[in-house]
Amino acid sequence: MTTEEAYAQIGADYNEVLGRLGSREMVKRFSGKFLNDKSYENLTTAMENQDAAEAFRAAHTLKGICLNLGFSRLFTVSSDLTECLRGGSMDGAPALYEKVKAEYENTIQAIQGID
Repeated sequence: MTTEEAYAQIGADYNEVLGRLGSREMVKRFSGKFLNDKSYENLTTAMENQDAAEAFRAAHTLKGICLNLGFSRLFTVSSDLTECLRGGSMDGAPALYEKVKAEYENTIQAIQGID
């Protein structure tokens, strides 16, 4: 699958990211680097530990990366989780985390499918 096809699969705006990063190679390179980013892993650990402050930091970082890479669906659910955690409470966070988890898995699967 091409990078453009992977972006389409996850509902992301490939052309917007291409315009920002300047070349197909850069979009492919940076989307590939997302596979090694630890933000989601940190978020998962923080959620398991009921650590709202750390979960907020991880969700906020994930949100920013997704914004830069144009992963709009993952950005949206990460943003929702970030705002939920902003006040330091875990109320409502587990349900939002499940949405992040599902969208993260979809995103990773699409990126891994890039030739």
